[in-house]
Amino acid sequence: MKNSLIYGLLLCTLMVIVPHASHLPLWVCALCAMLLVWRTYLTQSGAPLPPRWLLTCITVAAMGGIAIDFHTLFGREVGVTLLMLLATLKLMELRTRRDAMALIFLSCFILTTHFFYSQSLITGLYMLACLLVLTVTWVHLQAPGSAFRPRLKIAASLLLQAVPLTLILFVLFPRVPGPLWGLPQDAFSRSGLDDTMSPGSLGRLALSDAVAFRVTYAGAAPRREQMYWRGPVLWQFDGHTWTPGRTLNGVAPDFTQTSQAIRYSVTLEPNNKNWLFALDVPDKLSVPARINADFQVLSPTPVTARLRYEAQSQLSYRANMQESAKQLQRARQLPPGLNPQALNLAKYWRAGGTSDAQIIRRALGYFNQQNFHYTLDPNPLGINGIDDFLFTTREGFCEHYASAFVYLMRAADIPARVVTGYQGGEYNAFGNYYIVRQSDAHAWAEVWLPEQGWLRIDPTAAIAPERVEHGLSAALTDNSALSFMSGNPPLWLHELQLNWDTLSYQWNQWVIGYNNERQFAFLSRYGIDSLSAQAIDMLAALATLIALIALTMLRHLLKREQDKTQSAWLKLCRRLAKAGLPKLPHEGPRDYANRICAVRPDLSDAMNELSTRYLALRYGEIPEKDAQSEFILQAAKFRPTRVKSVAML
Repeated sequence: MKNSLIYGLLLCTLMVIVPHASHLPLWVCALCAMLLVWRTYLTQSGAPLPPRWLLTCITVAAMGGIAIDFHTLFGREVGVTLLMLLATLKLMELRTRRDAMALIFLSCFILTTHFFYSQSLITGLYMLACLLVLTVTWVHLQAPGSAFRPRLKIAASLLLQAVPLTLILFVLFPRVPGPLWGLPQDAFSRSGLDDTMSPGSLGRLALSDAVAFRVTYAGAAPRREQMYWRGPVLWQFDGHTWTPGRTLNGVAPDFTQTSQAIRYSVTLEPNNKNWLFALDVPDKLSVPARINADFQVLSPTPVTARLRYEAQSQLSYRANMQESAKQLQRARQLPPGLNPQALNLAKYWRAGGTSDAQIIRRALGYFNQQNFHYTLDPNPLGINGIDDFLFTTREGFCEHYASAFVYLMRAADIPARVVTGYQGGEYNAFGNYYIVRQSDAHAWAEVWLPEQGWLRIDPTAAIAPERVEHGLSAALTDNSALSFMSGNPPLWLHELQLNWDTLSYQWNQWVIGYNNERQFAFLSRYGIDSLSAQAIDMLAALATLIALIALTMLRHLLKREQDKTQSAWLKLCRRLAKAGLPKLPHEGPRDYANRICAVRPDLSDAMNELSTRYLALRYGEIPEKDAQSEFILQAAKFRPTRVKSVAML
């Protein structure tokens, strides 16, 4: 076997196993790397391959290591690990064409397992590149004497011929409910917003530019300062951390609409949480989720795969004006014995005989007039964290302001609670949608007033209105702590990133997210909206059959229009067959000539020259017309005689 083919197989194996290195044990990666380096050395030096008993020992030891590491020999990770080890071990016993073919097929199978861990656009592009390299290597195996450029041309042609059938199958084949490849690893890689809030929790999220969800509006988009994406609602405070506390089951939310509803669609990234996000406040949803008494949207199961849903929200409303006394009392509770200065300040405001609305304005004015600072890196707070923030440090992120404001409201006997979620979003003009990132995580307050219900109050807007109107980077005086894309990258790089995000969004919408609903919506554009699932199955089968027939006819047509060089070679092969030297189905020109030379030395010179010329003309650079004519003439003159005593090997 030629070294060039072995190097091609080494490259194929390396390309299909490298993406798995990040989620497999270190010793497995080290063993695979050692085997690849060892095989490369053996190829370069010409040293003999290791004995089978040594490979058997390595295999048994690796199986034992897998059993110890994973505590089982079954499962997705175990299966992928075994396939990687089999591929690298197969390189160590690569002797025949059959071994090479088996390794190529095994590499193709490993290639498909990449979708177990990621289904992103970049994964798809990388898999396409791997498939091209595998096909080029396979062509090299079939035509060892061909040059690289013709091999690449043939491989690209084969892949392009497969595109029509692939598209037909993708569009018409019945969709399988749920992810075909199981849940990708990135379904659990980011948790995003949590259902608790303490000083610094949202500040840490602000350092991430990971996408939380994307939004497309059915009509005109609302203003940025209206984009409050509602998440967990927090009632209970222990002096340091806010939590939802005990929820009241069976209580339906109630609101009065005071403006026209807005409709939009959300593509939510997997977060392994039960909550969905909707504009404040949500009214209707297209997915089986419920809106609880706090107007939080809850999914019956954790979101472990990318989810797309339609929603409708009311941007102007009066919510739960008839709130129960139990809930209002719950919204006034404070931990005893903490933050005496904040308690005294709120009591002072209340003692002045002012109304609830006036106390709210005084609290917001306090933030605005007392030299507070909006920062991602505030000083740490002590046991009386609210007092430290209000009277000493006077610097913090949105969670500090929301927590202190709600504390002051409760101390003044005004029902209040904390709401977390996201605020704003970046408009992507290339795709006409909004990107909401983890860095857009936000916290605000809600207070309950008679005849008005729950009102949203954002104390951050009192100290840093730029945060609500223009985003986080505009509100911070020092953006160095922000992630690259959340800060202020160069314009050209930012546009490049938005273009890439648009491609990824379309990939997720039309490839990864091409489900039953999408399939019927696509077919309905062409008047096929009344077909049943069985009819779709029959249509897919018929289209597949037609495509196979078309490909078969194309193959026969190409055979009939073979070039003169191949026609001359095939006539030569038929004459050799009549002389008792038939060509085997799996043999290429070089192997066929070598076998004839071994049993008929008298034909060696002619066969070597003919096969070399044929390979050069057929798979080399564009041949000269004189060279082609000479080959055709030489092949026509070649008339082997039959020898009865010859036995083909």
